[in-house]
Amino acid sequence: MDVVGFGGSSVDYVHVLPAAPEVRGPRSKVRISSHFVSCGGQVATALAACSALGLRTRFLGPIGSDANGSRVRDELARRGVDVSHVIVRQADNQFAVILVDDRTGERMVLWDRDPRMAMRELVVNDSMLASARVVHVDDVDVVASIALATFARERGAIVTSDIDGATDRTLDLIRNVTIPILAEEVPRAMTGIADPEGALRALRRHHPGLLCVTLGAGGAMALDGDRVVHAPAFAVDAVDTTGAGDVFRAGLIYGILVGFPVERMLRFANAAAAASCTRLGAIASVPELADVMDVLGESQG
Repeated sequence: MDVVGFGGSSVDYVHVLPAAPEVRGPRSKVRISSHFVSCGGQVATALAACSALGLRTRFLGPIGSDANGSRVRDELARRGVDVSHVIVRQADNQFAVILVDDRTGERMVLWDRDPRMAMRELVVNDSMLASARVVHVDDVDVVASIALATFARERGAIVTSDIDGATDRTLDLIRNVTIPILAEEVPRAMTGIADPEGALRALRRHHPGLLCVTLGAGGAMALDGDRVVHAPAFAVDAVDTTGAGDVFRAGLIYGILVGFPVERMLRFANAAAAASCTRLGAIASVPELADVMDVLGESQG
């Protein structure tokens, strides 16, 4: 395997609206323009994107025992992700209702996760990792992610992490992965520093390696040693931003595996995220390598 992932999956009920709704006012009632069901979730979407980019991938789960769990598993398998080691929980799979503003592509996510889906521990063995070069975890079940990250690094794998929020275990996760990839709000929440560069530099005392933060429309930034690298976002006609951050992480993982320098890695990941924004859905929007190269304005050859 090139990439093994452990973390969240979801079934998304997507509703496209002509404009963002309001609690009160003329848009307190908005007719839905279109709707569909799509699979998503942080790690599931990232792995589907890695697979679309040509990498060999495996998803560890967890997934629910209900029809939605089966739907996620079938969708990942259809996209070439190995699901032979998924962890099935006797619970309903996570789901989300996603409201997409048709004018801008921005979305609002309303989600729920059955408490029985939580994994407070994870029994890991070598067969699960399949000698993966990269192990990707999120912070949904953070204790289990830390255990897997520690196990994988001891066996020589690069460990990347999708860190979406700041909790009392976030620093532990950062310290136990090779390359933390942080959502825009996380460095500020952890350091109290609004400036992304200043916040990354403050986090340096907790992690000696590459630190990366996504900045939405501002692109992405990395702290490489003492050097800050900023890569602007690509301008595209956004249809739906759902899953863009997960696809960014897949692009970064691809760049790690092919040996891109940091500047090229961030630029490639930004292009992958931009390509995903031109389509509806999370997993449904993952780009292939040719799509990313089109955004970059380069030929695949």
